[in-house]
Amino acid sequence: MVVGRPFLTVEQIHNKVKELADVISDEYEGKNLLAVGILKGAFVFFSDIVRMIRVPLVVDFLIASSYVRGDSSGEVKMHYDIREDVADKDVLLIEDIVDTGITLNYLRERILMKGPKSLKICTFLDKTERREVSVPLDYVGFRIPNEFVVGYGLDFDNKFRNLPYISTFKKTA
Repeated sequence: MVVGRPFLTVEQIHNKVKELADVISDEYEGKNLLAVGILKGAFVFFSDIVRMIRVPLVVDFLIASSYVRGDSSGEVKMHYDIREDVADKDVLLIEDIVDTGITLNYLRERILMKGPKSLKICTFLDKTERREVSVPLDYVGFRIPNEFVVGYGLDFDNKFRNLPYISTFKKTA
């Protein structure tokens, strides 16, 4: 395993999170905001962005995945679901990275069945080259090329989440 060159610096990350939080704050003024973080990957981004959003909000989490050791299985597994009632709430689903779109689309459809007033999606990273399922993204931090990245909550085999920046990653024998 080799962590490669820095891809996004701490400063670039901070500036983008602030920019996204400002837009979200303006758009959710006076609304009943429920921010839902998708764990584990989004925990750092989620923590940073909700602290910068300037409107009242309620937080909740869910855990779902379709990845095993860096590769998508294509099958989404729910490990923990939202506990808050989403009916008539403005739900903001917060994700670390959208890759194939399989997991996010599954979660989106699942939440829509629960009757939210609105549902928008915020992702820190968007890797459109890998998209298999189209999913609407309302707030995007960075569009990135098809490179495997770690840090700022993103992992390989549950490692490297604690890096304060984002780095490219290469698997070695």
